[in-house]
Amino acid sequence: MRELGIQGLVRGKPTRTTLSDLQARRPADLVARDFRAAAPNRLWVADVTYIRTWSGWVYAAFVIDVYSRMVVGWQLATHLRTDLVLDALEMAIWRRHHDQAGHPGHPGHLGHPDRDDQADLSRLIHHSDRGVQYLSIRYTERLAQAGAVSSVGSRGDSYDNALAESFNGIFKAELIRRHGPWRGLDDVELATLEYLDWYNHRRLHTACDHRPPVEFEAIYYRHKHATVTTEETK
Repeated sequence: MRELGIQGLVRGKPTRTTLSDLQARRPADLVARDFRAAAPNRLWVADVTYIRTWSGWVYAAFVIDVYSRMVVGWQLATHLRTDLVLDALEMAIWRRHHDQAGHPGHPGHLGHPDRDDQADLSRLIHHSDRGVQYLSIRYTERLAQAGAVSSVGSRGDSYDNALAESFNGIFKAELIRRHGPWRGLDDVELATLEYLDWYNHRRLHTACDHRPPVEFEAIYYRHKHATVTTEETK
């Protein structure tokens, strides 16, 4: 078709959320499509999707913990600048530090004054596509500061970030397409806040033994707390 100067019909204008910089140095793919994690904060996946509204495009950035499928960070904006994904990352880091200090089995919960009450992100792999936002200096430096290791999939292959892509599809099917049309950013933001509260606390996930992400993680920390208590009483 290209030799004949013709092309197939494209229905609608495609919207690109992954803008790759072919010259930029990028991290290796440490995940290799194996989206499994033995515990929380071992593997996060991140991605950006888009929503059509009456006032223009709205872009949504999400950070998901692979262990429980919990959305730990998110942000919406009308632009695709690094601030969008960086704000989602900052929420994820803050939330993990804030939430896990209260979990049974976490050092902060056990009341040890000599232990840090921050979540341990030193074993965390952060996986994304090759979008310039995720490869930006500000983003990679923030990951390094948090102690996480960056991982990036191959160019133009959605399977290399399949779990994040799958969540985007669920988000659009259960919220965006079901309850649209949308007026603008504020409209989508409020609905996303309510949806993610339901998604994390009440939606059942097959990957979590048909439990919500929050409950699935609570079980993990209870078991961890029981193990630590047993070891300390020996």
